[in-house]
Amino acid sequence: MHLTATLRASAARRAARTGPARVTGDDLRHAVTRGREANLVLLAVDASGSMAARRRMGEVKTAVLSLLLDAYQRRDRVGLVTFRGTQAEVALPPTSSVDAAAARLAQLPHGGRTPLAEGLTQVARVVAREQVRDRHQRALVVVVTDGRATAGADALARARVVADGWSRAVPTAQTVVVDCESGRFRMGLAADLARRMGAEHIALEQVAASGLVEIVTDRTGTARNGRSAA
Repeated sequence: MHLTATLRASAARRAARTGPARVTGDDLRHAVTRGREANLVLLAVDASGSMAARRRMGEVKTAVLSLLLDAYQRRDRVGLVTFRGTQAEVALPPTSSVDAAAARLAQLPHGGRTPLAEGLTQVARVVAREQVRDRHQRALVVVVTDGRATAGADALARARVVADGWSRAVPTAQTVVVDCESGRFRMGLAADLARRMGAEHIALEQVAASGLVEIVTDRTGTARNGRSAA
């Protein structure tokens, strides 16, 4: 019960009518909490040797910590999935703690082949699990890749199967594919991946922390000072 609002309603009723000074059921008011829905931001990053992995992972780490520092007034949680070699790893389970993130991100291994299908599958699992935990939160998935898939048999075909079923696997998530393909001759694999996933496609040859943060804040409606963006 909201005491002040209840007494105010009772006083207004007595002012309109004569009668004893008492609170009735019609006067009761309850507090209603209104606030921004929490955001789940999940970065999925190709950590294979097909891209400039060391520099990219450094920029991703900076972006994650920056997003968490900006989220101190909100309930936003940030997580990181990396994929390299033959498997995907939840490098950072979704958290709102800068300290926890800094400890988990101290070492981010990179190199090897690109298990793209495994990476996307792991991301879908994390999103589904987190939405069971909090069904009201909004999920934003940012996939950082050049679209290549080289790990295992029929790697590209398997990745396309996962991408084609993306909207069914994570129907409530907004997805952005950050295309890091570089070079003179390009295959357009990341653009095709985004199309299959029903995701927004952004070409960003050189991954920078500032660019990733801007992508996230623009799409979650949050400003750097923690207030709602205009």
